[in-house]
Amino acid sequence: MGGSFGYLWDLFVKEHKYKKKRQFSTVDLKIKMDCDGCELRIKKTLSNMKGVQNVEINRKQHKVTVSGFVEPQKVVKRAQSTGKRVEIWPYIPYNVVAHPYAPNTYDKRAPAGHVRNAEALAISNYVPRQEDHFATLFSDDNPNACSVM
Repeated sequence: MGGSFGYLWDLFVKEHKYKKKRQFSTVDLKIKMDCDGCELRIKKTLSNMKGVQNVEINRKQHKVTVSGFVEPQKVVKRAQSTGKRVEIWPYIPYNVVAHPYAPNTYDKRAPAGHVRNAEALAISNYVPRQEDHFATLFSDDNPNACSVM
């Protein structure tokens, strides 16, 4: 079969296997690094992954940012192959959270200006106590507070 008939036959009858395209993603990881050797080993391991375009390391915060056409689970698995303890970055800026000092969000080990990323259900279940209302009633931050202090 040649010519246009063969083209139409291939077009309608043959099964085509389409590859699923990976989407561009940014994966933030928490990996404890102590020295330049640890940092270099992690950077080299993650840079050699297929689809990785950029690897940024912040040793002070123990944060590794990998961006490219990669899947987060594969990045975590590859980072664990270095022998380090790896987890997805669990912190978000505290000004994004409605109640940064609610249970399960405040973490002493979090970097400055960050709190633990708790699920929305845990935050929605947070009910302020009646004492909290009275404490904010006479607060300096409240512009409508009593001025007889």
